Amino acid sequence: MVKRNVYLAMKDLREAKEIFSGVWRGKKTLPERINTEDALGRVTACPVYAGVSAPAYHSAAMDGIAVRAEMTYDATEQLPKVLTTGEDAVWINTGQALPEGYNAVIMVEKIHELDEGHLEIRSPAYPWQNIRKVGEDIVATQLLFPQNYLIRPYDMGALVAAGVFTVMVRRQPRVIIIPTGAEIISPKDVTDFRQLRNNRIIDSNSITLAGLIREAGGAPRIFPITPDEEEAIRDALLKAADSDADLILINAGSSAGSKDYTANILADIGEVLVHGVAMMPGKPTILGIIGGKPIIGIPGYPVSAILSFEQFAKPLLLNLQGLKPRKSRTITVRPSRNIPSKLGTEEFVRVNIGRVGDLSIATPLPRSAGSITTLTRAEGIIRIPPLSEGIGQEEETIAELLVDDDDLINTVVIIGSHDITLDVLADEVRNASGRNIRISSGNVGSMGGLIAIRKGICHIAGLHLLDTETGEYNVPYLRRYLKGIRISLFHLVLREQGLIVQKGNPKGIKRIMDLARNDISFVNRQAGSGTRILLDYNLVRSGLSPEAVKGYGHEEFTHMSVAVDVLSGAADCGMAIYAAARALDLDFIPLDREQYDLVIPTAYLQDPNIQAVLETIRSRKFRDRAAALGGYDPSRSGELVMELEP
Repeated sequence: MVKRNVYLAMKDLREAKEIFSGVWRGKKTLPERINTEDALGRVTACPVYAGVSAPAYHSAAMDGIAVRAEMTYDATEQLPKVLTTGEDAVWINTGQALPEGYNAVIMVEKIHELDEGHLEIRSPAYPWQNIRKVGEDIVATQLLFPQNYLIRPYDMGALVAAGVFTVMVRRQPRVIIIPTGAEIISPKDVTDFRQLRNNRIIDSNSITLAGLIREAGGAPRIFPITPDEEEAIRDALLKAADSDADLILINAGSSAGSKDYTANILADIGEVLVHGVAMMPGKPTILGIIGGKPIIGIPGYPVSAILSFEQFAKPLLLNLQGLKPRKSRTITVRPSRNIPSKLGTEEFVRVNIGRVGDLSIATPLPRSAGSITTLTRAEGIIRIPPLSEGIGQEEETIAELLVDDDDLINTVVIIGSHDITLDVLADEVRNASGRNIRISSGNVGSMGGLIAIRKGICHIAGLHLLDTETGEYNVPYLRRYLKGIRISLFHLVLREQGLIVQKGNPKGIKRIMDLARNDISFVNRQAGSGTRILLDYNLVRSGLSPEAVKGYGHEEFTHMSVAVDVLSGAADCGMAIYAAARALDLDFIPLDREQYDLVIPTAYLQDPNIQAVLETIRSRKFRDRAAALGGYDPSRSGELVMELEP
């Protein structure tokens, strides 16, 4: 190996980083399985899926009484309804399991106690009022975290709540610290402060560096203090190089002093890449390789040691775990939709954030106080003041960031129809691109996605809109609603839509006509969704009106939410994709095979993040994972369907 004698030949910080990163760029530590309770600060090595739903049973969301909603329909202010406790109503506390046969909870503030056995209510309850249904927060088999995800305290709660008690993570990078100098003394060897009078210094740098290593997710090991002797330093370096360490830090002995041997020894037994960086503090930093391991000569002054670590060691340790440095800051954002808020309450709204053109777009996450996943998925938090009734879609506001700014730059905002393959895309593109690209999804239905494209607040819209006159998917709607915008339409998947019913199909549902039966309760998708349009089309073909379907107005925003309602018994039947039924082991009655596409403004096509998305959906791995979900045909994923000119 050719030695580089560059002692004190200064490099600027950018150049020094580029030279040193060439040693470790692309390297990762190997995976290991650990208990979830030990996973704080660790990084997932593969995607993590929920094992069970949370909650696992129907429970009260309020203190009050459990009732049968149908018995309360005739209650009014003028004609209150009297209920008998133990028969018509059962007292229940927040979080308590819902008694068998009851389907609503009336909050205690709306109950008037007449005597020990009788209560009075002055308004009706509706089915599933004030009840947390099975899977309201977490649905079994859903993607909790993608690979290369840093696990935080509430992520641990989400994992355990979802029945995930062990998790595959990347091994913590192992770092050896070699303190040098005849003048330093280990804290554990200080028995009397008078020891410090004779030019002795407590080795605080090793403790500081060990803390910084742990904070960066590494595992430190401090060698015994090595005296300023050439042979002793050489022996310590060779021992460290022969260990299982991923990084070696040697503290002090890195400048041009007469007893600063590190650079010369390293040049002899390894390679010096940089000796001296144009930064202050931190100028004497040494960067090199020994035994194939990266080594950093950390300056002896404490502030220099910290800055040298932050600039060179921390990026290496994070990279080995698939992470990037995080910075705490705020940012000006615009909501992707109106965010109403209750007057008199300061609200913390969890949001996904992505940059679309010159705008930072914040997509609100579900606002349920019991939904821990809104924190695990959030990129930021918007604080709505108590004297505000909310934030409009056209307003700018401030968000407190929970992620690094680089993550926002690499966030792709997808708004529109919900599809389970977007979870697969989010995981695959995060790893395949090499830039940890995030997918920020807003499930507002296919028409909502087209509106978002028109307003310029998303990169991609997902849609599956059937034109009932021509039988064609998506293209007629693009021509109708996106006139004047140059867009490109890419195919994602063909998927099976149909009726989801409970396991064994106890109600014997076979076709759309059965939805008109009095004993069938239905759960619908929201207005503007492609699934809702497809349902309406099938109702018309069957000669049914929406009024004939019990539960037509009961709406959910995702396929999995529809499946959860059927699983929990909140509905007998719902319309959704086969993959949602399969995920929850429900029965499925196929009705249609539909086309789900991605609409991208052509101006964004050359964006590296968009290119990474398209490359990912064309990849064999994405197609295999999508097909494995069931009910999907991804054979044409990434194919350009058409370009629409203004």
